[in-house]
Amino acid sequence: MELTAAHWMYLAGTVIIILTMLFRQNVVVPSIIVSFLVGWIYTDSFTAGLQTIFNASLTAAGELFNIFLIIAIMTALLHSLKSLGSDQQMITPFQKVMKNGHISFWVIIFVTYAISLFFWPTPAVPLVGALLVPVAVRNGLPPIGAAIAISLAGQGMALSSDYVIQIAPTLTATAAGADVSLVADRAFVLSIITGIVAIVIAYISLRKHILQPSNQHLITWEQSGENSQVDEDLDEKLTQKSKFSLLFAVLVPLTFLIIIGYMALAKFSDVLPSIEGGTGAALIGGASCILLIIASMFKNLRTSLNNVSDHIVKGFLFAFKAMGPVIPIAGFFFMGSSELAAKILGTNADEMPSFLFDLVVAGQQYIPESSLLASFGILLIGMITGLDGSGFSGLPLVGSLSGALGDSVGVDVETLGAIGQMGAIWVGGGTLVAWSSLVAVAGFAKVSVMELVRKSFLPVIIGLIASTIIAIWIF
Repeated sequence: MELTAAHWMYLAGTVIIILTMLFRQNVVVPSIIVSFLVGWIYTDSFTAGLQTIFNASLTAAGELFNIFLIIAIMTALLHSLKSLGSDQQMITPFQKVMKNGHISFWVIIFVTYAISLFFWPTPAVPLVGALLVPVAVRNGLPPIGAAIAISLAGQGMALSSDYVIQIAPTLTATAAGADVSLVADRAFVLSIITGIVAIVIAYISLRKHILQPSNQHLITWEQSGENSQVDEDLDEKLTQKSKFSLLFAVLVPLTFLIIIGYMALAKFSDVLPSIEGGTGAALIGGASCILLIIASMFKNLRTSLNNVSDHIVKGFLFAFKAMGPVIPIAGFFFMGSSELAAKILGTNADEMPSFLFDLVVAGQQYIPESSLLASFGILLIGMITGLDGSGFSGLPLVGSLSGALGDSVGVDVETLGAIGQMGAIWVGGGTLVAWSSLVAVAGFAKVSVMELVRKSFLPVIIGLIASTIIAIWIF
């Protein structure tokens, strides 16, 4: 297809968004403006251009609403568990296992990963920070070591795969026109590889700084930083207990383990029907709703109806606060697909050009047909998009580029998408960007966020390089 002015505007918009990310600025406004310009130029109508702004976000919201819903439900369940004190009960048994600094490091890794996989790192940071980090510090683990363990396991390994809730792979796969379950599976494998490499390197560099257990370590650490508001919030949270807290501390993880076992059995055997796409997230979401209702009833039967509603409202508030900016960004990049662009611009899908794919085809002669270069190119772009401190806003871009490049460079679209997802979330999700949620990790561990970034940089970069090379080899 002959490239039109709308194609060039789409290309310019993509470059503008990447440059905006490089300068660590929010890309929502540029996404809205370039969506308007592409719509105006393509339709040759100023009015239609204005409508494109709304239709792009509306289409993106429709495609991604399942993501918002599962975030809201899981957050609502977490609020109900907090009201019972069950969130603390799920973690306290691990304190008994932490005999020294070495064991403490790996316990923090395991607990943070497990919580982050089901609830995202947001609740893992205050829980681990309040209940496990003080024990680990007393046992000789340096505070920076505890912070590294939390960030690599939660913001890195768990969030980059997002294997249970599958928000990240859905964003990537939707933009790439790929299979969600395949992207999720490959992202899970790559996240484990990246995580293992990064965590082992970090542990090796830390182990010589791990000391013998002593109460003096804890006293020194407690006096090293002031975080009174956080401490007050934690004290208030830690006093909330219920006689049913232990019951739900066991029931909720057990329920999720049963669901995961069911999903694994369905995936790897013929005993149960296969679970495809987002049905796994729907299963977890439905079970979480039931657990939310039951937990609220046990907390206070008389007010349970209102409490459930309040928890769900809080869940949606968090979902839109966390993911809302992704909508206009995704709206622009979804215009790169002819099918979604047709919905946005109100035209026939058969007549609608695929802006991004057409640009790639036109420039294909200039693109080295090297799977290695393409894979590391997507990884680099993903890492650049992560500089905004989100990790998720760049997924529509890496997904779109993966869908356009996959066939021409001889790498599966799902593999390229998973590689780009690793770069975006490991950098922006909170391991290498100081203006991300990494600030919270550093705050709870009472360490410098810039020191945390410096200590994490080499392990994460080596992990990403290793996982990209292995992805080309095995996929």
